[in-house]
Amino acid sequence: MNQYAVIVGVIIAVIGAMAVVLGLDVLKMSVSTQSYDIFVDPIIDKQNLFIMGRITVQNTGSEPLTNVRVNFGEGDILELGSLSPGEKIILSPPPDNGMEFVQVTADNGIFVSKGYRELPKMVGMMGS
Repeated sequence: MNQYAVIVGVIIAVIGAMAVVLGLDVLKMSVSTQSYDIFVDPIIDKQNLFIMGRITVQNTGSEPLTNVRVNFGEGDILELGSLSPGEKIILSPPPDNGMEFVQVTADNGIFVSKGYRELPKMVGMMGS
């Protein structure tokens, strides 16, 4: 009976250690680790009749971002002002914009430049 208690204890300890490691990993994703950080995701959706763009901008830091500015290229610039921690904004580029890249800048050294990514087409979906 003593051997079974040791084996059960070891199994419980291993499961507990795995739970701690995975819990810390999940906690790292949900709690901001930097004071000033931003997430930018430009997406382009090419349909048969039109092309649609969407840019997601989110403050992933623990402090507010100030003087947030989005440069869509071709001289199209949008001043967003400030973003609170966790705040997310979804933008569309101006009409007749070439949608090649997006640059987002803010105070405290924030600069992100990304090209548009195209979502994969699914069979039977509009535009595929």
